[in-house]
Amino acid sequence: MMGRVLAVDYGAKRTGLAVSDALGITAQPLDTITTPSLDLTIEGLLSEIAGRDVKKVVVGMPYLPDGREGEQVKTVWVFLDAIKRKLPEGVQLYHQDERHTTKEARGLLADAGLRGKRAKAKVDCVAAMVILREFLDNEGRSATAL
Repeated sequence: MMGRVLAVDYGAKRTGLAVSDALGITAQPLDTITTPSLDLTIEGLLSEIAGRDVKKVVVGMPYLPDGREGEQVKTVWVFLDAIKRKLPEGVQLYHQDERHTTKEARGLLADAGLRGKRAKAKVDCVAAMVILREFLDNEGRSATAL
């Protein structure tokens, strides 16, 4: 794989990001984008894409436990539609089921000894890392290209 993969755990107020190494082997959490503005979130995301030679972006889809689409999924579709129009040429966009990633992220943070406010500040970027790790482990087969 040439170039990095960026994972996104999109939220209306906080958006977690994680990035792979250039070979697509490791997943590293990045800072969370904290803004209530879709445009500012996209601006921050585009900055990360440009600055890190990102070739693929995978966005987590927060399906309900039974697999149906709830209100949060509709919000993510709006985000996907907006980002798709602004991605640089050659960057591929995917979405992937992210059910249970926040729970797994909280578990990882607890295992690392982080709880309370310290954990809350990191949960979105660690959830993005979980999304990315699944994407990399499955060589993208767990995601749907847009």
